[in-house]
Amino acid sequence: MPRTLLLRPSAFNSISAHGCVGAVAAVSVPAAQRRSFISTSARSAFNNRRRTANHPSTCTTPRSPRRPELQQQHTYLTDSARAHQARKMAPQLDGFFKQVDDLSPRFIERLRQAVAIPSVSADPARRPDVVRMGHFLEAELKALGASVELRALGKQPDHPELDLPPVVLARYGSDKNKRTILVYGHYDVQPAEMADGWATEPFDLTVGDDGRMFGRGSTDDKGPVLGWINAIEAHQKAGVDFPVNLLMCFEGMEEYGSEGLDELIEQEGKKYFADADAVCISDNYWLGTEKPCLTYGLRGCNYYSVEISGPGADLHSGVFGGTAQEPMTDLVRVLGSLVDTHGKILIPGIAEQVAPVTADEDSLYDGISFTMETLHESLGAKTTIHDDKKSTLMARWRYPSLSVHGIEGAYSAPGAKTVIPAKVIGKFSIRTVPDMEIDKTNELVYKYVKDVFAKLGSKNTLKVDALHTGNWWVASPKHWNFSAAAKAVERVWGVEPDFTREGGSIPVTLTFEQATGKNVLLLPMGSSTDGAHSINEKLDKRNYIEGIKLLGAYLHYVAEEPQQ
Repeated sequence: MPRTLLLRPSAFNSISAHGCVGAVAAVSVPAAQRRSFISTSARSAFNNRRRTANHPSTCTTPRSPRRPELQQQHTYLTDSARAHQARKMAPQLDGFFKQVDDLSPRFIERLRQAVAIPSVSADPARRPDVVRMGHFLEAELKALGASVELRALGKQPDHPELDLPPVVLARYGSDKNKRTILVYGHYDVQPAEMADGWATEPFDLTVGDDGRMFGRGSTDDKGPVLGWINAIEAHQKAGVDFPVNLLMCFEGMEEYGSEGLDELIEQEGKKYFADADAVCISDNYWLGTEKPCLTYGLRGCNYYSVEISGPGADLHSGVFGGTAQEPMTDLVRVLGSLVDTHGKILIPGIAEQVAPVTADEDSLYDGISFTMETLHESLGAKTTIHDDKKSTLMARWRYPSLSVHGIEGAYSAPGAKTVIPAKVIGKFSIRTVPDMEIDKTNELVYKYVKDVFAKLGSKNTLKVDALHTGNWWVASPKHWNFSAAAKAVERVWGVEPDFTREGGSIPVTLTFEQATGKNVLLLPMGSSTDGAHSINEKLDKRNYIEGIKLLGAYLHYVAEEPQQ
């Protein structure tokens, strides 16, 4: 029976200044017992030594992948050989971690400056601010020695008088002996006004006593974008060699459909991004609030508009009510026919496109760290469709959903106004999953909406259109890019990450994969309660500072991870 050396839990009690296990005790254990031992005693010992917020630089050497050839040739490893192997698989990061802690006030101030720039891409009046945010990143990167280009994208299709914000392309390092990692983020944000219900000024970063940092863009996505910049600076101040060449691509139109970005990536896939070995995106969130995750799948998004018009101008309901067919009445009935109260999409043919759940996939959901209580906290209510974890996660990740977002042209200000709108435009989206096809889904939507409207017998005019579309994406979580990130999570947070899919859409993920031919990893910084896109968006100070460490640690591990 094969036997392998194991460290007793007591071995984890001695950790050197370099983060390596010191005095160790060894035992020879049968393979069957070894598996049980790892799953209980060793993991318990590992978790019991999790780092606290007051001791963020304390670390435990993560387990390295087992090498069969070593197991066959050696029953025992000497202390020196074992220490050498640990050093090889665990980068020495204590100096970098300490600098991140020491520089945390500076890094929070940098985030404060970024949040203060109201870079709302959906508002034409804010376009100068979006551009200003791009220049802010350019200045920060150049100050650290990166080479930076602001790449123009031309005019905005639906506002030809507007220039699209530039894409910030940057490179830090050009050592041919190092791996090159391409990272992506966005510097534009969602609209935000105090009138929306914010408790604090949305563009003034407010840090609470509990460490919650409120501000529009704090978690989506200015905090993560600055995380890469902060990681560079902390390496410089610590005198630690930067482990990879870093390519950066930061855009300013993500919240408005990423206009022009796909074309740029496709053009530069074999040029500016040609030497990228892997891609990392930090623009999503943990599943809960305590356990980090790595994301290997996303739903796509087809976003639609339904326009119904009739009268030549807005009308007074006291004069014309009951005499003219009203566009708003028709639109409400059309939108109400799309999905039921329990989330079932009522458009024929949508469900038939969805790939069936395999036994392997079904088994993954049981072990994921997620509770309905966490979901209730994120929702701010207990109005969930499902009452159990598995059904909820599957509805969120691997089944399509349809959401109605709003009505343009309708009266929505406070008070009463008896207007009959001449034209109203409803907005809704469908989150798509494997194996749904964009064009097929569009055809089904167009046909259904037109059929429903025709049955109303209205004399008004209907127009339905897809404003933008993005495909779903699924990658291999067994790639070395993911295994390196998993080790970084263990090093920084002291736990093994969950491997998850996500209900949201980041279309650029698939674009990078197709343009570069490389594996793409989603490595989140924020947690599920951050409230991206909603009022009172926040990023916890803990997640920001430890997240900077995670991004830096990931670069060290990915620099050394062997290719499978």
